[in-house]
Amino acid sequence: MSRVTFEPLETDSMLLNFGPQHPATHGTLRIILELEGETITGSTPEIGYLHSGFEKLGEDLDYNQYITITDRMNYLSPLCNNVAYALTAEKLIGLEVSKRTEYIRVLMCELSRIADHLLNVGMLAVDLGAMTAFLYGFRVREDIYDLFEAATGTRLTTSYTLVGGLIRDIPKGFDKEVLRVLEEVDEVTDDIETLLNKNKIWLDRTKEIGVISKEDVYSYGISGPMARAAGIEWDLRLKEPYSSYEDFDFDLVIALNGDVFDRYLVRMEEIRQSIKICRQALEKMPEGEVNVDPDLGFSLPSKDEVYNSIEGLIYHFLLYRQ
Repeated sequence: MSRVTFEPLETDSMLLNFGPQHPATHGTLRIILELEGETITGSTPEIGYLHSGFEKLGEDLDYNQYITITDRMNYLSPLCNNVAYALTAEKLIGLEVSKRTEYIRVLMCELSRIADHLLNVGMLAVDLGAMTAFLYGFRVREDIYDLFEAATGTRLTTSYTLVGGLIRDIPKGFDKEVLRVLEEVDEVTDDIETLLNKNKIWLDRTKEIGVISKEDVYSYGISGPMARAAGIEWDLRLKEPYSSYEDFDFDLVIALNGDVFDRYLVRMEEIRQSIKICRQALEKMPEGEVNVDPDLGFSLPSKDEVYNSIEGLIYHFLLYRQ
């Protein structure tokens, strides 16, 4: 019997886009694959993608209708996104909100900052093999989300801040619950640092890793804890205060080396500074309304008015149909 032989096929390499999509990663990922037949000979990952179309979605919405879109720009910090957008719109319109509104916004933003930092540090720990630190942070983060649910009615996409105020005031007893959670956060922050700060594996995998220099910060337009970890003394809350941040006593946190370890340390210390700000906000919380005068045409009527009076229902309808 004669043996059949096959000549090897000659193939050209080809490039194939894999994604962008959102697999089990911390963000949307695209991989450029180089293939020879069915064999992958090279791959180039690209990170930094985000869901697009935000500007297009805003073309047919009024100022307050767009609040729901800002929730989704970074759904880990919807409260901060709401505030940043509302401040911009209010500046354009010339609206001034009450001191109480500003203090509540600060309180919610700082709680959100704490939750964000706990998630960031926790997921970093998971990626480097330290599951326990993640569980410590995630448990107390759930308590913070319970606070958000009590105040806003939901946990993730809150739509709490409006242009001209807030969707509602904080509920009775909210201050006591916040203080209780802050005590937990304080303890958990200490516990996480006890686990990690002198852990040899943690130090080996974070020190002098992923170094971002001051020059890199300026070149790439990096901000926040990543910039401060590289030694950049810049915090918008201190350098260009908004929402009455000038009323609060807290420190600007910086590090010098710009590596993963320093970014971790900056976030941990910023959690403690946020705890200080939250406590001051509760201690000095002013009285007053949380929305501008309805006659200005930006403040939505309360749900009680909408559901129980024809005037409130008509006014709500007119604002949403402008």
